Order: sequence, then C-alpha cells, then structure tokens
Amino acid sequence: MKLKSQKSKVKKLEWEEAKDVKIKINKILSVLDLPYINPKRIYCYRTEGSKSRAYARIWSFPKIFQHALDLEPAYVIEVLSKYYDGLDDSEQTKVLIHELLHIPKNFSGALLSHRTRGRHLGKIANTLYNEYRRLENL
Repeated sequence: MKLKSQKSKVKKLEWEEAKDVKIKINKILSVLDLPYINPKRIYCYRTEGSKSRAYARIWSFPKIFQHALDLEPAYVIEVLSKYYDGLDDSEQTKVLIHELLHIPKNFSGALLSHRTRGRHLGKIANTLYNEYRRLENL
C-alpha cells in the first residue's frame, strides 16, 4: 500500500512598503532627540509569511555594499504583520523606538546589539517611550 506524501503548505514570504510605519517613524524622530538618524534613509516594510517570532526587525546596509554600490548608509525596518499589526498604538511605538535604538550614533549602516556592558536596549527604549509620551502631549 502506497501512502500519499502530504505536501506541507509553505506560505510564501510577502512584503510591501509600510507607509503607516514610515509616518510613525517620522513622528517619533520629530518628537525625540535622535538627531543622528536620517529619516530619509530609513525604509519601512511589512511582511507576511515569516517564521520569525519578532514584532519587527531592522536591517543594516554594510559598508562593503555602500562602497560597491556607491550609496549612503541606510536602514530597513521590517514589521511582521502577524505580530506587529495586533499591537495597540503605544506598543507599536515602543517597538519602533526599540528598532531605532539599534542605529549607532554615526549612522554608518551598522547595527548595535541589544546589550553591552553599560547599555541595555530594552530599558533605554522604555525610558525614551515615556519621554515620547510626555513630549507628544505638550
């Protein structure tokens, strides 16, 4: 007796420009003091079908590619629709602040890790979110 092999349905990764996320990023950057971040070099996308468990990710543009393509540093913020879209506005803002904190002060195209000796990204993100809420309401 032959058993039919079941093909698992693999959902294709789909992405689209996330203009709503870009608007939020611009608002965050207009309220918080993060002058080293160039909003024109931040690109935002929404993905569906990813197996990642993250709400969002930030992608770097390494120096070798900048040099080879003769382009300035840039970053892509990807929000994963199945998690990010279910968050309320304040949680989405926290997630985006968290992703922006991965950008180093020299805006080089590199990324900062979550934790170093004197820096814990999660704590800094919460502090900046509270500052954002305070300044937003002024």
